Amino acid sequence: MKAKACLRRENAAIFLFLAVLVLIFVRRHMDDLEFQPKVKSTIIMPRVSTDPDMNRSFCTFKPLSPKDALEERLILDSTAWPETPLLPAPISLEQTSDPAHSNFTILPGRKRGQWHVGDQLEVMIQTSDFQGHPKKSGGDFLLARLHNRKLEAGVAGQVVDHLNGSYSAVFSLLWEGDAQVEVTLVHPGEAISVLNRLNREQPDRIYFRSLFRSGSLSETSLCNVCLRPTQQPQPLCNYTDLRTGEPWFCYKPKNLSCDARINHYIGGYKQNLLNANEEKLFQSGVNLKVYIRASGPANVTVLPQKEGQLKVKSSTVTSGPSGYYYQGVWRALGGTTVCKFNTSSAISQCLKGKAVHMYGDSTVRQWFEFLNAALPGLKEFDLHSPKQIGPYISLDYANNILVTYRCHGPPIRYAPIPTRELRYIANELDSLNGGHNTVIVLGIWSHFSSFPMEIYIRRLQSIRRAVVRLLDTAPGTLVVIRTANPKALTLYETISNSDWYSLQRDKVLRAMFKGLNVHLIDAWEMTLAHHLPHNLHPPPPIIKNMVNQLFSYICPQNGG
Repeated sequence: MKAKACLRRENAAIFLFLAVLVLIFVRRHMDDLEFQPKVKSTIIMPRVSTDPDMNRSFCTFKPLSPKDALEERLILDSTAWPETPLLPAPISLEQTSDPAHSNFTILPGRKRGQWHVGDQLEVMIQTSDFQGHPKKSGGDFLLARLHNRKLEAGVAGQVVDHLNGSYSAVFSLLWEGDAQVEVTLVHPGEAISVLNRLNREQPDRIYFRSLFRSGSLSETSLCNVCLRPTQQPQPLCNYTDLRTGEPWFCYKPKNLSCDARINHYIGGYKQNLLNANEEKLFQSGVNLKVYIRASGPANVTVLPQKEGQLKVKSSTVTSGPSGYYYQGVWRALGGTTVCKFNTSSAISQCLKGKAVHMYGDSTVRQWFEFLNAALPGLKEFDLHSPKQIGPYISLDYANNILVTYRCHGPPIRYAPIPTRELRYIANELDSLNGGHNTVIVLGIWSHFSSFPMEIYIRRLQSIRRAVVRLLDTAPGTLVVIRTANPKALTLYETISNSDWYSLQRDKVLRAMFKGLNVHLIDAWEMTLAHHLPHNLHPPPPIIKNMVNQLFSYICPQNGG
């Protein structure tokens, strides 16, 4: 009995010791958790510009430096979409691109219909309207994929717009056996014109609110990056971040001060933004993410690579895919070898002694949730944070692993977030020491889709400056950036979060971080090349491949 009592006392002592260590850890990091960048809460009157560009008429920002302004212009020019047809009034669906009347043809290539691993396959796509007439203009949004379901193999195709109604899709041939071509019309060019107009004229079509409270008195107010002037002039509360310059405004409550703001949340979506004819451009099963048929065979047989075989490359594209799937596993091309981390012990060994800090939207939060589920020893510490919002923190004490997640600052379409938890990524990065045992994961794109591109560019410029500062002071820090990905689309989803919006922001993100010592995880191609349906939050097999690539950056040539 004495031995059992001693054992109980010993276990209690160990438990108490561990609890004290966790409390010490949390106290040591409490500054990071509670730090809140200073904001201006001054009252300003909205100004009305005479600029005919409607988004600029009520969006006034701090001017960029000449260097940043030049970069903004170069990025906008380099990512510009081909000219789309002028929309007649009223819009006639009959003259727009119809996937049912369009087709693609596999070109025979230089080897007269024989293809080997290492070659490139080229497909010619001809779009036609609903009357069967070939289109004479470009601007359609097409996706292309080459796949073999039995082999669980797939690769994204590179699509080129010839601006005359025809397009090329070029595929790298990376496996032996059957390869099936798949071409999808996401949007006709006329729909792109509408999406462009919405971001230009209705950047506030997703709106936000904040609750203001003082004692027993409370009010709600409309908030956004850009707020339209009201008929009766109404002062604004200016919450522009002093350190990053990120703009945010709320209409001032009638009876409370700007300092009484206690939270942020999505208010809703404006309705009836499209007329009946415009809505016809976004019909599921008709012209919204619909397959285009082949005019002949839709598949080829790929032969083994021959010894001494010369690579035959298409002159249509200059870049290839970032990777491909084979047997359900992502194989990156031209970079770090992606290893399999199939066991919790392999993952724990890789992350041992590491602090992994994740910042961004819910697509990054998926990775935090994956790690929590994959590592039995990783325990989430309950900070009583709002569900799906964070901040979250998980700790594996035995292996000295720390994983955190925090959502990015506004605009963010979440349920109520306390204002003290609204943090900008740049400020969070500036608060980190970094070093060889620090991993930064960034993912910020989806919540910016309904705003003018300039707003997204300025946010990325701010984050990039912070990344550069961190890498200058702690060059051993690993920075990994998750790109955008395609998703399932409905009319409602399209006007706020179309794949076209995501693709354009994806191009900007890649251009912004090009040349820096950061690693990209190509979520766009990893989703497009996979056989599973597109989803804003990709299904577990795709997430597992993404996280395996993250682990491979952290622990090259490891796995298990």
